[in-house]
Amino acid sequence: MLDSLVIGSPKRTKNSRSAWTDFFPYYAGFPEEFAKNILQSSGLPSSAVIFDPWNGSGTTTYAAAQLGFSAYGIDLNPVMVLVARARSLARTEADSIAPQAKSLTKGVARLTIKIKETDPLLQWFDLETGNVIRSIEARIRSRLVGTCDGDLKSQFDKISCFAATFYAALFTVCRRLTVPFRSSNPTWIKTPKANESKLTVSANEICGAFVEQAERMANALQTSSFLIDPARVKIAVGNTTEFKEKGLADLILTSPPYCTRIDYTAATRVELAIINALCNEGRDDLSKQMIGSIKVPADTIQPSIFWGETCLKFLDRLKLHNSKASKGYYYKTHLDYFDKMSKSIYNMRVSMKKNAAAIMVVQDSYYKDLHNDVPTILAEMAENVGFRMRRREDFVQGNSFLGINSRSRMYRDTSRAIESVICFEN
Repeated sequence: MLDSLVIGSPKRTKNSRSAWTDFFPYYAGFPEEFAKNILQSSGLPSSAVIFDPWNGSGTTTYAAAQLGFSAYGIDLNPVMVLVARARSLARTEADSIAPQAKSLTKGVARLTIKIKETDPLLQWFDLETGNVIRSIEARIRSRLVGTCDGDLKSQFDKISCFAATFYAALFTVCRRLTVPFRSSNPTWIKTPKANESKLTVSANEICGAFVEQAERMANALQTSSFLIDPARVKIAVGNTTEFKEKGLADLILTSPPYCTRIDYTAATRVELAIINALCNEGRDDLSKQMIGSIKVPADTIQPSIFWGETCLKFLDRLKLHNSKASKGYYYKTHLDYFDKMSKSIYNMRVSMKKNAAAIMVVQDSYYKDLHNDVPTILAEMAENVGFRMRRREDFVQGNSFLGINSRSRMYRDTSRAIESVICFEN
């Protein structure tokens, strides 16, 4: 199977998006066409299960569902789970979106609901504005999700693709409103300083923007060319260091988190604030669990021979680097990354059927002037748990997260990265 795969560049471009997927513009992931080409050339029957353990905004599950496969995706970030569910909405639901959005906002300005002073929305919005946003979210929750019986996980698990679509619409509205607090780094949003004003937006403006966004989503969904059966798509919150459902997948297609010290929760701070009532954990706790977390791990981690020779040599060089905090903070966060990736790759293999295939899109990175050959490291980790390496395709990417930090030019004169597609058999 792997020899016949059609593998194009995994770099997302402006022209690689459809009208419907334009509503889910989250920063990471490969193009829909890339995923479709791989799945279509895999030769798998329609009964096959396609699994993405780092599902993100749902490109793999969406592409698989369009092609008639059963799709399963997990992600640690509950925001991305809702986004991926919304993306999987059946086209037959399009006519119901706009009327529901109007119903959800009707009379919101007259509601007497009082937002709590501890509500995380108040990091960016003043009390009245936060109250309007929370009122819309509360209506989505009560009307389309159901009341909470004390088990937040059960409540979150029953959020349908239809309900998730309205969360996605509210996410978009609030992302636009908080543009003044965004920086050149697409994964970061600031909070107002003491001398800065919080955002004040009228109820009519927020409700109007929400309904307009829902209408645009409905129109795009109506014109999409594929019918999706949501019953064959399952997207859930899951941690790859713990998740292993034996014999689940016929094929894994995924892109693990970059080893570039990106706080993947920071990019969704506003969205996490919106769904605060649906989540058990705060953003800091979630951030610590993320692969590539910028938080120093609480437990002491020792390098393992199962991480492979390339990884261990890189860690030795990092620890001996003369830059500040190399042998402390940076060494520990890299240990955390490789420890979590090693556990995740082992669990991936457990979750695969016999002779199933795994395809990972992996980007290299740098620590100062030290090349971190992440594709080779993950390939060695995979082979050490029993995978058979079958194919690797490398693509040079001109723009990457390496170029965000101007100080990186002190150590190297390019921000180019290598994005590799590495293919294994179980």
